Amino acid sequence: MLAALTMPAKAHARRRRQLMEMAGPDAIVIVPSAHELIRSRDTHYPFRQDSDLSYLSGFPEPESVLVLVPGRVHGEVLLFCRERDREREAWDGPRYGPEDAVEAFGLDDAYPITDLDDILPGLLEGRSRVYYHFGRDAEFDLKLIGWLNRVRAMVRQGAQPPHEFLELGHLLDELRLFKDRDELRFMQRAADISVLAHEAAMRAARPGVHEYELQAEIECVFRRHEAESAYGSIVGAGANACVLHYRANNAQARDGDLILIDAGAEYRGYAADITRTFPVSGRFSAEQRALHDLVGAAQAAALAQARPGVAYEAGHLAAVETLTEGLLRLGLLKGSLERNLAEGGYKRFYRHKTGHWLGMDVHDVGEYRIDGESRLLEPGMVFTIEPGLYVSPDDSTVEPRWRGIGIRTEDDVAITKEGHEVLTARLARSADEIEALMAQRRAA
Repeated sequence: MLAALTMPAKAHARRRRQLMEMAGPDAIVIVPSAHELIRSRDTHYPFRQDSDLSYLSGFPEPESVLVLVPGRVHGEVLLFCRERDREREAWDGPRYGPEDAVEAFGLDDAYPITDLDDILPGLLEGRSRVYYHFGRDAEFDLKLIGWLNRVRAMVRQGAQPPHEFLELGHLLDELRLFKDRDELRFMQRAADISVLAHEAAMRAARPGVHEYELQAEIECVFRRHEAESAYGSIVGAGANACVLHYRANNAQARDGDLILIDAGAEYRGYAADITRTFPVSGRFSAEQRALHDLVGAAQAAALAQARPGVAYEAGHLAAVETLTEGLLRLGLLKGSLERNLAEGGYKRFYRHKTGHWLGMDVHDVGEYRIDGESRLLEPGMVFTIEPGLYVSPDDSTVEPRWRGIGIRTEDDVAITKEGHEVLTARLARSADEIEALMAQRRAA
């Protein structure tokens, strides 16, 4: 069992301080919690805190609002949350309550959530700018408009209502894009757990296994290590691997099939995202290996671009060129390299981009382009590199031996001052490494 990690309170305090400095002394920042969601009738989905509120405070409960008021003499960091309630806690588990929340999360003050309507208008008064995620929560939007109107109604009495309303993401997304040392520790832990889970699935694979059995192996490892699924696990056998967001996970793998598994753990709010494709029988066919090796070469080409000062998009362009060259060499594409790149001929077999930002959200926040240009990579950025090839089972334009093969290889990469670090490097990646891992299973 891996030792538990704890995010230090000073990390949350540092992020709040950075955000308030960016917002300015006459601003106010409002961050509501996520909602509890009904699954069916009176049962709920497991609650997951809003990533922004968690990033700034670590507070884990619903029905809460974090308010940052830079420069406020009586306290800059305020939380509104549920009060202690013995009856409800007997049903739903313990709550912090305002009193304990202050000490536990390093806040200046905390109030009952029921007092929000009375207190927030006074916090808005005298502030010129409001930072908030407008349009994300329609119910809270209406409440905020009501509080603003109450302040505006007091203008004749000298009240000063805010006059600028700004999208919080313009500031906070940029902060979250750059992972600090503590965040990288958590992301490495999520990656390590995910590696163990994929290894367990490879060892459990055999002809006749159902996709959901392998999903169970993966998610058992997640839970055993205090993690959970960062997203719905994808387990696609045979032609199901050609469905990018395959969800059913109920088919049975046949001898000779490839199995594509896209699954990642979320550890204490931080996600990993790994994809591996392997032969259920333990050995790749010649065609499967040829495409798997090509995807591996494309990933290596993209990884070579993962260093500070290089455009983010350079990795995708390198992967696309490598894939297109290989598809031409294997006969799945016809014509010249230049024409296929210009006309996007490769898109028949490679429909998606080569990666995305990774962090508290699997598809994490952060701009990919600045002023119309692909942004340059900088230390602290974390993203996936995940080229793939998908040959539809009914594609009559290619030889039958290629049809129904779907392959993706995905790893998590952090940019460092010197270049990059692959957080998921411990997991077998090449065809030889995968066959060797599965051979260990057979020997056992």
